[in-house]
Amino acid sequence: MQLDEVDLKILKILQDDAKYPLEKIAEEVRAPKSTVAYRIKRLEKSGVIRGYHAYIDPSSLNLDYLVVTLVKAKYGKDYHEILGQKIAQLPGVWGVYFVLGDNDFIVLARFRNRDEMMNKYLEKLMSMPEIERTNTQIIAKIIRETPFYILD
Repeated sequence: MQLDEVDLKILKILQDDAKYPLEKIAEEVRAPKSTVAYRIKRLEKSGVIRGYHAYIDPSSLNLDYLVVTLVKAKYGKDYHEILGQKIAQLPGVWGVYFVLGDNDFIVLARFRNRDEMMNKYLEKLMSMPEIERTNTQIIAKIIRETPFYILD
């Protein structure tokens, strides 16, 4: 789908505040309210907008123990799909990426503390026979983190 400048402005506004009133969006993009409503529906139908979500601060739920795990897998038929889905089901996991290079996956996960990470995640991850080795990094400080795609 080809997006023009008006579509991108609408997306930026909705990304910042999905509850932003249609009238105000129309004012900001300098288009009629009916045009903005049509464009939003078109963006939803085409899959550019895949939903409207609340951004919950993980710290408010005491999920301050953030880990990044590099996973080297044992190769086999469709291993990246099968193992990727298996890793994605582990408690605390919120991101699984199949990558090219020395490692096969990068896994992002959040926990309340080290014990929870060890018991609910790392021990289960390391016991998977499809995994050759792992390297888990504990995040000391978050410099920047955003769930949004940056639209300039």
